Amino acid sequence: MSTLNPARTAREYPARYRLEAARCEACGAIAFPPRLVCPACRGRKFAPVTLKPEGKVLTWTVIHVGPPSHRHEVPYALAVIELADGVRVTCQIADVDPAKVAAGMAVKLEFRRIQQDGEAGVIAYGHKAVPA
Repeated sequence: MSTLNPARTAREYPARYRLEAARCEACGAIAFPPRLVCPACRGRKFAPVTLKPEGKVLTWTVIHVGPPSHRHEVPYALAVIELADGVRVTCQIADVDPAKVAAGMAVKLEFRRIQQDGEAGVIAYGHKAVPA
């Protein structure tokens, strides 16, 4: 059974591939992923903005039993990262022992393969955090 929707994946390319967010023209709030209505002021006019890929770990958890698409990676850390722009993203932390992840740890986002949907399915790419 397929878990990735090719049409949805294509719509997410700007946010997923380029870290493209939307800055509200009324209040300046940044929404990631981009939204149709500003969560801060309910404005509806946005300008695209590319987020900086540097940030820090706010909180994290270690996944010991992951979904089938990630079973070869366990254990791995999944974290909420606050980027330099103030935007928060949730992503996997790679290239580090999960036991060494800590709040405040400096990270940068790298574009990597996230998962593949079955043997002949869609390969999903996105960002993973790595120690800075």
